[in-house]
Amino acid sequence: MLQLTRPIAFIDLETTGVSLSSDRIVEIAIIKIMPDQTRVVKRKIVNPEMPIPKQSSDIHGITDDMVKDAPTFKEAGNEIFQFLENCDLGGYNSNRFDIPILMEEFLRAGMNVDLSNRKMIDVQHIFYTMEPRTLTAAYKFYCSKELVNAHSAEADISATIDVLLSQVDRYEKLGNSVESILATIGEEKIVDYARRFSFDDKGVEIFNFGKYKGRSVGEVLKNEPQYYDWMMRGDFPLHTKQKLTEIMNRTLLNKK
Repeated sequence: MLQLTRPIAFIDLETTGVSLSSDRIVEIAIIKIMPDQTRVVKRKIVNPEMPIPKQSSDIHGITDDMVKDAPTFKEAGNEIFQFLENCDLGGYNSNRFDIPILMEEFLRAGMNVDLSNRKMIDVQHIFYTMEPRTLTAAYKFYCSKELVNAHSAEADISATIDVLLSQVDRYEKLGNSVESILATIGEEKIVDYARRFSFDDKGVEIFNFGKYKGRSVGEVLKNEPQYYDWMMRGDFPLHTKQKLTEIMNRTLLNKK
């Protein structure tokens, strides 16, 4: 059993595709586990305000017709934010996909949501650290069950929780709290959710892509401010641009 000091909300998204910057949420399912172990479920179909590609509908079963009367994320965003308030976050591959896309949707809706004080448990990270495989294999391996209705958001996230609880029971060194789990598998320090930037061993933001990979973001922006303009015009996620602007403003302030 997880020892929780505050609720942890497990999130699974179905989307129009896998691009963090251009794709949109069509379904969000959240199961929130309270410190007393009770669970609260929220599931919403979302109108992505763009056509859903057939290849995506073939995976999750959600079509344009199913979302045409659903609320947009801008209309549903505040309700989702309030449900997640004061919660740590969890999911399967959530640190690299679900949370970054969710943050993009919040920013597009004009909501500046700060998750910097939230703990984030990515069950895939635990699984790949302990037993590298997929969610379906993880469910069979840890829970001795077949995953029925895979790619249904609620079924996937419910299976994810079952896998985490089995992992806690199986691996004694994980402990049974969010803090002990992250102490065992490592808590990733991120700059932007799309990982276009990262920290070096001195805690300085560096580029994680392109011709300046490994170089200090601040130093590059100081010497070549036009690179900031190029990125701001480019097809980068909003959160990446937000962090780039923060670094740019700090660089300009330090120049004075």
